[in-house]
Amino acid sequence: MFSGIASLGGESKAEGFDPSVLTTQPPKKKQTTLGLYVTAAQAYDMWKAAPERVKVIDVRTPEEYAFVGHPEMALNVPYAFVTYQRKNGRTTYGPKLNPVFVAEVERIAKPTDTIFLTCRSGERAAKAINLLADAGFKNVYNIIDGVEGDKVTDPESVFIGKRMKNGWKNSAPWVYDIDPEKIILEEGDTK
Repeated sequence: MFSGIASLGGESKAEGFDPSVLTTQPPKKKQTTLGLYVTAAQAYDMWKAAPERVKVIDVRTPEEYAFVGHPEMALNVPYAFVTYQRKNGRTTYGPKLNPVFVAEVERIAKPTDTIFLTCRSGERAAKAINLLADAGFKNVYNIIDGVEGDKVTDPESVFIGKRMKNGWKNSAPWVYDIDPEKIILEEGDTK
């Protein structure tokens, strides 16, 4: 038994995992239609206990995955890409949804698999989970503090406003190393 997490041998909605791992609701932007949530520390403990039964998917852009760092076991299936445009001497940028996101996840996971989705802070992962839920996935958990974590809010801290409060990078092992087999991109999908 992990601190507040049901034993992997027990029966529950998500192949032995307790779907009510968190005792409080996450902020609205991090909530999903499936209602399954874990912290990065909990997700790491659950993955360590059953790595063959749990998939960790990082939905950040390939650039974030490579340059900010990521959980070593995480596959990178971007929810969106960053696009740039130059017009009238100004550069603008913004997200462009990955049109094959669900199809890419379907290639590596079944709708009944236990999947932990992560992004920077839990908001993009929530949107991605809702897409997967609409496609029939049942056991997709939002790692609500993401890879970088929540912002420090203590006005006395030199880290105020920085994402150093929790998150994978502050509570579990992570790497910068890139395994090309873990970056799942459909050929031509970044255009």
